[in-house]
Amino acid sequence: MQTTTSGLQFDDVVIGKGTVAKAGAEVAVHYTGWLWKNGAKGTKFDSSKDRNEPFEFSLGAGQVIAGWDEGVQGMLVGGKRTLVIPPQLGYGARGAGGVIPPNATLLFEVELLEARGG
Repeated sequence: MQTTTSGLQFDDVVIGKGTVAKAGAEVAVHYTGWLWKNGAKGTKFDSSKDRNEPFEFSLGAGQVIAGWDEGVQGMLVGGKRTLVIPPQLGYGARGAGGVIPPNATLLFEVELLEARGG
């Protein structure tokens, strides 16, 4: 795993061969998210794959948690990346939706399906 200056950890599981995701791009991803506890995968809290509905957002526009805006940039379409997102880049002290507790570290597996523009 590589660690950025912000504290985000990432690992490219599969390097894609398509377009690079840059700030300003419209991207589509499949993802699964788990709580990260004591260095291990905990409870799964969400998955676009389970719903069979890719998630789309504008990269770098603040539409998603900061760990996603940072962690998806630089991926190539077709790639899969593991992200370990510390609380300050996730949902912080407020948590989310009753399923993510305050100050939780999150683990995401993200697959970049599409990147347009940017």
